[in-house]
Amino acid sequence: MITVTIDNFQHVVVEESKNKLVLVSFWAQQVPESVELRDKLAAKLSGLSDHITLATVDCQNEGQIAEQFGIKGLPTAILLKDAQPLDGISGPQNDESIAEFLDKHLPKPEDILLAQARVALEDNLLVEAQNAIRQAHQIDNNRADIKLVLINVCLLTGKTSEAKTLLSTIMMVDQDSEYHALIAKVELAEQAENSPEIKALEAQLKNTPDDINLSQQLAAQYSQINRQEEALTILFRLVQAGDESTKDKSKELFLDVLKALPDGDPLATKFRRKLYTLMY
Repeated sequence: MITVTIDNFQHVVVEESKNKLVLVSFWAQQVPESVELRDKLAAKLSGLSDHITLATVDCQNEGQIAEQFGIKGLPTAILLKDAQPLDGISGPQNDESIAEFLDKHLPKPEDILLAQARVALEDNLLVEAQNAIRQAHQIDNNRADIKLVLINVCLLTGKTSEAKTLLSTIMMVDQDSEYHALIAKVELAEQAENSPEIKALEAQLKNTPDDINLSQQLAAQYSQINRQEEALTILFRLVQAGDESTKDKSKELFLDVLKALPDGDPLATKFRRKLYTLMY
């Protein structure tokens, strides 16, 4: 919430409204309804400063600005875009009417989460990206743009099957260049998952399930292609059941896989807790 004065009017209202929406709330201490509207708008717009700036004008001290806007009564709030009035409300307002007014102009929660996920991906923050895009998908599981980002996150975190399932739900009208690029990524991921080395190890281990060396090799291969949960499951079983001669190597591999996971990854938390329980 920025207080508007004659000195900063050009910057806060005119220039700022060329970059994003500016909502100007006019108030005066002697009009309680206008103070209430100002404070309710501040509460509703908390955390949305990337999309809208709330500017307040104390009409008692800045009457010249109120006159410039042609304000005839309080409470009044005017929404500006490119220094021009876009919308407004006047008179006493309740929570419902304020929400209805703002919802016409503010991005939806899923749009905010989608933008957060894209920024996190650009910064290689996979956990943050995954949390944001899954929340967006829970709100709206039909939007193709949300699904495409979720598919990309799934591929980056080794969830190839989920990515493939999501791709099959993309309608033809939404099958753009991003979609086709993800199709190619899924095919590459499947090829990696079904590499001759992994197939051979899986077959050998099926015949000799107690071979600790084969289990360690397969876990290492899984880790390299982002099948981290399967790798950790194998290695935890070895740490849990192995004797002293083999347990140390399995534990070392187990910790290496954990270290490779992004900070805050729920999978790392889950398996660290399991290891702690085993040790203590």
